[in-house]
Amino acid sequence: MGSRQVTSWHGKNITVAGLGVSGISAARALAGLGASVTVVDGGDSEGHRARAAELEAAGISVRLADATTLPEGTDLVVTSPGWKPDSPLFAAAAEAGVEVVGDVEIAWLLRGPDAAPWLAITGTNGKTTTTQMLASILRAAGLKTAAVGNIGTPIIDVVTGGEAYDVLAVELSSYQLHWAPSVRAHSAVVLNLAPDHLDWHGSMEAYAADKGRIYEGNTVACVYNVADRATEDLVVEADVEEGCRAIGFTLGAPGPSMLGVVDGILVDRAFVENRQKNAQELAQVEDVNPPAPHNIANALAAAALARAFGVEPRAVRDGLRDFRPDAHRVAHVDEVDGVTYVDDSKATNTHAAEASLAAFEPVVWIAGGLAKGATFDELVRKSAERLRAVVLMGADRALIADALARHAPQVPVVDLDRTDTGAMLAAVREAARLAERGDTVLLAPACASMDMFANYNERGDAFADAVRELAAESA
Repeated sequence: MGSRQVTSWHGKNITVAGLGVSGISAARALAGLGASVTVVDGGDSEGHRARAAELEAAGISVRLADATTLPEGTDLVVTSPGWKPDSPLFAAAAEAGVEVVGDVEIAWLLRGPDAAPWLAITGTNGKTTTTQMLASILRAAGLKTAAVGNIGTPIIDVVTGGEAYDVLAVELSSYQLHWAPSVRAHSAVVLNLAPDHLDWHGSMEAYAADKGRIYEGNTVACVYNVADRATEDLVVEADVEEGCRAIGFTLGAPGPSMLGVVDGILVDRAFVENRQKNAQELAQVEDVNPPAPHNIANALAAAALARAFGVEPRAVRDGLRDFRPDAHRVAHVDEVDGVTYVDDSKATNTHAAEASLAAFEPVVWIAGGLAKGATFDELVRKSAERLRAVVLMGADRALIADALARHAPQVPVVDLDRTDTGAMLAAVREAARLAERGDTVLLAPACASMDMFANYNERGDAFADAVRELAAESA
C-alpha cells in the first residue's frame, strides 16, 4: 500500500509499533477514521498494561510482550520514532510487502485541504530551542502557531484536533524523518550535523541522508549553516520546488541570501530588496537569551524561517526578546563566591558540549556519563585552552580522562568514582574548590545521563540542587 495514495482509512488493517505517546496518538486517530488498529509492544509492565486497557476500551487491539511478529492481514505499519529500521517487525513487513511509515508521515497525510504550512527544523543540536524561538517569533507576528513534532503535543493530535493554525513550527528528529517520505515543508533548516545516533542509522552517511529529507519538496527556503558545509551539501542534493531558495546563516557578516551578525546586530540580507547592497536589522545580540554563540546561531535560523514566511523584522526582535529557553539548556543557576554556575545537562553529545564550552572562559567543566560510542579527542583539543579544571563522573568518564591526558595534560582532573545520590554534590564541591573568582562551573556532560540518572532533566536538577546547597553554606 503506497502511503501517498491513501484516500480512505476505513477498513484498513493498521499495525502501530510502540505503546508510547506517539503510538497511542496514531492508534486513536486512525481508529477514529475507521481503521482496524493493532498496537504491538515488547513491554509488559504495569504501565504498559494500563495503557493497553485504555486503548482496548476504545476498540483498539493491543499485543504486549511481542514486538517481532507482524499481525496477519496488516496493510500498513506505523512506527514510533525510536524503533530501529532493522527491527524484526519491519523485516517481517518487508517480506510481506507492507510499507512502514512514522507518526509524522501519518500527520502529514491527515492534514486537511486548508492545513497550516510547516516550517521544519532538524539538526544534531539546537532543534528544540530553535523551534521554540520560531514559535515565539511567529506569535509576536500575530500568527496562530504551535511548536510540535519532536516536542510538545503529538503532531497527529494537532493536525486532527480541529483547531485552525496559520503555520506550525515543526521539530523533526532524524528518526522521524527516516519514516516520513511524503512530508513537504514550506521552508526548513538543518542546523548542524555531527555524529549522533549512529547505532540507529548505521553510518554517518545514512544519518545525514535522513536529516536531509527535511529539504525535499521545500517551496520557499532551504536554510543551511554556513559554518557547516555538510548542511549546504544537503540543500544542493535536495529536490525542491521551482523558485525555492538556499538561505545561509552565519555568526559572521552575511553575504547576499544570508542572515548574520554585524557589530552586535542580527541582520538579514536574504529577504530584502536589492540584497546585493542592502541589509535589514532584525535584533540585537542582547535580545537572544542566552547570547551564547550557538544560541545566536539558533536565533538566526529561526529568524530565517520566519522571514521566509513573511514575518516583519519587528516581530523577529520581539519574539526573541519574549523567548525563554527550557530548563537545563545553558541555564544560569547561581553565582557563589564570584563563581558562576551554569546547567547545560542537555549537552548529551560532544557537539553540544563543544558549543557550550565555547560560550565561557575560564571553565571548570563537569562532564561524563554514557558516551554512546562517542570519542572526545576533538572536543578536548578545541576546548583545552578554556579549561581551568575538569571534574569527571559517570560510567564512561575514563574516555574523557584519556582525551584530556592526550590533549590537555596541564589541566587538573578530578576523577569522581561514585554513583550514589550524593555524587553530584561531591562534583560541585570539587568544582568549587578548583574554581577561581570570575570562572564558570559548567555542567556540559557530553554524555547521556542514564548511567546515574533517569534523564538529563534529573541530572540538571541534581546539579542545581547541589549549587543551591553550596550557596546556602557560603551565605
